Amino acid sequence: MSEEMLTDARRTEGAQIDEAPLLEIRGLKKYFAIEKGLFRKVVGYVRAVDDVSLNVYRGQTVGLVGESGSGKTTLAHCVLRAYDLTEGEIIFRPDGMEVDLGKLERKELRQIRPHVQMVFQDPYSSLDPRKTVFDIVSEPLRINGATRGAELEARVRELLEATGLDHRHMKRYPHAFSGGQRQRIGVARALALNPTLIVCDEPVSALDVSVQAQILNLLNDLQAERHLTYLFIAHNLSVIEHISDQIAVMYVGKLMEYASTDAIFRSPKHPYTEALLSAIPIPDPDRPLPDEGLGGELPDPANPPAGCYFHPRCKYAADVCRQEPPPWDEVEPGHFSRCHFARELELHGIR
Repeated sequence: MSEEMLTDARRTEGAQIDEAPLLEIRGLKKYFAIEKGLFRKVVGYVRAVDDVSLNVYRGQTVGLVGESGSGKTTLAHCVLRAYDLTEGEIIFRPDGMEVDLGKLERKELRQIRPHVQMVFQDPYSSLDPRKTVFDIVSEPLRINGATRGAELEARVRELLEATGLDHRHMKRYPHAFSGGQRQRIGVARALALNPTLIVCDEPVSALDVSVQAQILNLLNDLQAERHLTYLFIAHNLSVIEHISDQIAVMYVGKLMEYASTDAIFRSPKHPYTEALLSAIPIPDPDRPLPDEGLGGELPDPANPPAGCYFHPRCKYAADVCRQEPPPWDEVEPGHFSRCHFARELELHGIR
């Protein structure tokens, strides 16, 4: 997605957006080699992330949505440099700096880590059961030498209270807390170093629905108070709607659609997005059920179909869809789609 193509997409209601994006992903590819035989000969590649470009502006939440296996978490791990990149750039601009995360060595990455943190999906496995809450939340501060002694304890107390936890419980272990409380501990840990960007990898998918709303409201409140920026990953569009300013729809490693949350829900421009929206349960007994759900299965990213990756599951597919990859097209100002018929189809939203 070029700089020029995103000019109008920057103007998002409710988010303070700087001229230059905080996070600028350019042509990102992450392929995993498929090896066989005694000599581990490379016979193919899994295209987990395939030429993705995306901008995230300061103070904004970009929701990344798609089915399991679409490459969302791999993209997040590339941003965090848990994976080396196959190709592309990840430009990060915290506090007046500008760095390409994809080119940094390990020592240089340590200097950037405080600026970008992560909230993990599973609040049970992401916390060390042998450490107290104090140890877990204070660990980033101790590793980076940010503070110690009485000041360290005061900082942990402040973080726990900011995330809705009782500071008197800081000496307890994770098993003593519910799933929602554990995720609050994970959020407190992510906030410890005052990061600029937080990557949220499906942070509420393992929680009950009522608890999901509490965590989402907490993230919204923290963003308003601390001017945080989120890259928020989920497979549930209802969750994405609640927290996101912009939505990027991902399928088999590629972006299929990108627009503001309102535009996606009101007037989708890609059949895959329409299918995801139709699967959202609406509490309206008078609303008719969708004619048909999204059939078929996600294609193998090691052997994707020719043409449009979505055509085997698309009810609007034509011959051109089976033969030619669709272009990344700005259908309306700030609204992008990867579909041959994005300007012709009248797709249904839910607003």
